Amino acid sequence: MEDLLDVLRFRVLVVDDLKDGADTLATMLRLMGHDTRTAYDGEAGLEAALAWRPDVVLLDLAMPRMNGYEVCRRLRQEPWGRNLLVIALTGWDEDQEGRRTKAAGFDHHLVKPVEPDALQDLLASVPSPAQIEAHAGRR
Repeated sequence: MEDLLDVLRFRVLVVDDLKDGADTLATMLRLMGHDTRTAYDGEAGLEAALAWRPDVVLLDLAMPRMNGYEVCRRLRQEPWGRNLLVIALTGWDEDQEGRRTKAAGFDHHLVKPVEPDALQDLLASVPSPAQIEAHAGRR
């Protein structure tokens, strides 16, 4: 039987201009079994995503050089970015910012500081690359 961590493993890019917050979130994700990278502004995040092609992007909204909304829009323009899981990270709750994040192409919205259990539950609710690959192989 396949190990649960193998099934739930994602390549996760954390993009946040608050370096300590990004690094802490990336460490938490690594402890959950995911492969992570970090970027500390919007342009660097977009470049990292284009080069690494993560499965999931956790993206702060208010950043220098390019905000999270624009990064998300640009990711969605890439053929591989249409199925990418993009999660907004913000200090604003979903009621206040939800329409705007949906319109920009975000799949989910998490309020900072991110609760580990909420993030783990969210990631467990979507198919991982290993699950998608296994399903495609059964056809």
